[in-house]
Amino acid sequence: MTHFVDSEVGRLGTVLLHRPGPELARLTPRNNDSLLFDAIPWVGRAQEEHDAFAAALRERGVEVLYIGTLLAETLAVADARAELTERVLRTPRLGDTLRRRVGEHLSYLDPAALAGVLIAGLAHEELRLGWDRGGGLVYRLMDRLDFVIDPLPNLLFARDSSTWIGDHAAVTSLAMPARRRETSLTDAIYRHHPRFGGTAFVYGPGLEHLEGGDVLLLAPGVLAVGVGERTTPAGAERLARRVFDAGLAHTILVVPIAQERATMHLDTVCTMVDVDAVLMYPNVADTLSAYTVVADAEGELQIDGPAPFLRAAADAMDLATLRVIDTGLDPVTAEREQWDDGNNTLAIAPRLCVAYERNVETNAQLERAGIEVIRIAGSELGSGRGGPRCMSCPLVREPLHRAADGPLPA
Repeated sequence: MTHFVDSEVGRLGTVLLHRPGPELARLTPRNNDSLLFDAIPWVGRAQEEHDAFAAALRERGVEVLYIGTLLAETLAVADARAELTERVLRTPRLGDTLRRRVGEHLSYLDPAALAGVLIAGLAHEELRLGWDRGGGLVYRLMDRLDFVIDPLPNLLFARDSSTWIGDHAAVTSLAMPARRRETSLTDAIYRHHPRFGGTAFVYGPGLEHLEGGDVLLLAPGVLAVGVGERTTPAGAERLARRVFDAGLAHTILVVPIAQERATMHLDTVCTMVDVDAVLMYPNVADTLSAYTVVADAEGELQIDGPAPFLRAAADAMDLATLRVIDTGLDPVTAEREQWDDGNNTLAIAPRLCVAYERNVETNAQLERAGIEVIRIAGSELGSGRGGPRCMSCPLVREPLHRAADGPLPA
């Protein structure tokens, strides 16, 4: 397969999602903060909402792939199974005795069951190691509600652990310890699953912190990288060097963003909905700035700015101006719809996007601006603070010059 993405709005062909499952059922008032969820979702309803999201994509001709399915198929490859098992056993908190017992437990699981454990985790009680079965000191001193292997409820937000730039995969380096194992799963899928054979990589989990929600492909050859709570300046610089070395872009805009819970990533305040239009959180539209980064003839980074983001983006994209969808909301309503991921849309094609139905005012403004909105429910999906873009990793989009020339999608 050839996987290729050179924009945010080229017609979407294939997308990677993660259907929420038992890992969400592991969330309790005791652990939801450490597992980075603001609320405890109703799992069955979250699955219904996610299924409706996937169905809406399929109805528009998008191929939907699931991380869980790909992971189970990947674990049928011996090298991938050994690698991921060793990685999950590597944590020093297990100790030698418990590590052996967990290793024995995992060794008996078939690929589908092992994939389930790597995603949903392994609870203390599920090992069923009595005092006389060699559980060891670590197991005995663990609380019965603790996890031997932590669950990954944030795997729902498939964008964070990888993004595609041209025909290269960027497996990211997640900042929060509770999420770092997500990238090992994505990395193994891209390196071992037959569908991704021959994939070239432009970033990897061992590098400086970089998250997919902070990377926007504004236009062919133009990237914006948010720097804030999750992506570090060093991560943005490392990505710039690697992207330029691979010839995947000519300009990168590095965008400092406020380090607040509701503005965790760049795509929580700004997403593209047309070749020349962005939807932006109105409270930052006039204050967001950008540093323009290019490479000179010797490959050294040249940095200009800061300048207003909208001006810098238009110049890099060779546009007279970048059109902004002005939500026209009062500050209170704007803040509420921002919290509910009103600005985190997923473009299926130019002038066609998916958004949460609950953001009534933002969606109305999109439609007044000529953007068709496919509304999906998100009362439970949004409990982890992420919208349609966060939940999706495009693998194939039509090159933008072809998609932009086509008619408005039916």
